[in-house]
Amino acid sequence: MVAPSAKEVFIQGVTLSGKTFRPSDWAERLAGVMSSFRPGGAHPGSHLSYSPWCIPTTLGGVKCVVVHRDLREAEPMAWDFCMNFARDNELQVVEACLMPDERPR
Repeated sequence: MVAPSAKEVFIQGVTLSGKTFRPSDWAERLAGVMSSFRPGGAHPGSHLSYSPWCIPTTLGGVKCVVVHRDLREAEPMAWDFCMNFARDNELQVVEACLMPDERPR
């Protein structure tokens, strides 16, 4: 269950039993499905980029999808789809905050 105060949740490509989730491109697939859910709604060409509310990434060598709480506010069914995907596939879900990369000085 995700706390109401969480700004972002990380769906990790590791199952509750510790196994790596397959297929290896699952994060890109999930984020691709969610690409039309974005601030201001879908627009021509929005399927060509990921939504800022559902971003695939790799953290510590683990594939993840970062799902922002704003998705829950704007499109509750899309949020439920992501959370149900994690639950149905027994993936680890962690509440966290994605920090921007430090810029070189």
